[in-house]
Amino acid sequence: MRPTDVQRLTVQETADRYTEMVRAKSTTGALAPGTAEVYARDVLTFAELAGPERVLDDLSGADVDEVLLRFARKPDGRRRVPSPGGGSGGGAARQSAASQARFRRSLSAFFRYAVIAGWVQLNPMEAVTLRAKERGGLGARRRALTTELAGGLLGAARSMAAAPADAGRRSDQRTELRDALVVLMLAAVGPRVSELTRADVEHFYVNDGVRYWRIFGKGGRTRDVPLPRAVTRVLEVYLAEGRPLLDRGREPQALLLSWRGRRLARGDVQAVIDRVLARVDPDHRRGVTPHGLRHTTATHLLAAATDMDAVRRVLGHSDLSTLGRYRDELPGELEAAMRVHPLLGRDDG
Repeated sequence: MRPTDVQRLTVQETADRYTEMVRAKSTTGALAPGTAEVYARDVLTFAELAGPERVLDDLSGADVDEVLLRFARKPDGRRRVPSPGGGSGGGAARQSAASQARFRRSLSAFFRYAVIAGWVQLNPMEAVTLRAKERGGLGARRRALTTELAGGLLGAARSMAAAPADAGRRSDQRTELRDALVVLMLAAVGPRVSELTRADVEHFYVNDGVRYWRIFGKGGRTRDVPLPRAVTRVLEVYLAEGRPLLDRGREPQALLLSWRGRRLARGDVQAVIDRVLARVDPDHRRGVTPHGLRHTTATHLLAAATDMDAVRRVLGHSDLSTLGRYRDELPGELEAAMRVHPLLGRDDG
């Protein structure tokens, strides 16, 4: 039920209350911690851009449009643009279309809650006119790797695990086994980064000779995914030899540890991938993000005619329709499909 009286609260007051609410939801499992932090960060940014002392109920659709414009022009410290002269002194890029769309979704969720909580009489998002320009497909680093490119990356990871190179570091700072395991798990199982970094040692178990990973995903949902033998072998070596070198007693449960003995952070995973990529032959190397490896998992499983529902469960989606976002076209895939046509038979001519 919606309250009959609107509370005349400032933007900052409502943002603070909303932030407390979404973080509490993440504690109870009603909201994924990563999602809660995105909502909290975006609504606090909104308060800063809208004017923290303004009354929330006084904001109109035009006011929210102005906030969306200010956010679009806000420098993104994570992204850099090259300097005009080609040097390294470029500045921070503006917000990408994806970031703008995410910010808008966060505001929509915030104002839906504001109506229920009695902070606004009408939802100003219904009068918003600005939308971020849609991207023309995924960027190269987010797209699936081809068979050759994925093979080069996985080959580098497996060789790193088999014979770690002497990097001149102390034994308790060696991370080659961990790095190899990270890349193999991302490419073979396709977890979200947050699922990977939240993994604990106790989440892995053996049943009938098969090693499983119990993954704690979005919305408090769990899924048990069997690991391929190549991943299992590296996992077992890491648990026996790699992790003990990194363990400082600070994170007794965490699977993946930094060389300081802390749980590996989400922001560290890209650096891990890049270190493994540096060992790949340049002719078979292409930059890729953790989410790009999730795309790679889905694309190759589906291309191999793996049951769609099985792929859905591996990736942790509740709806089959979501798989369309993770399906990229592979070179030669259509030609191969038409050579083995179900109505005409195999065409070897």
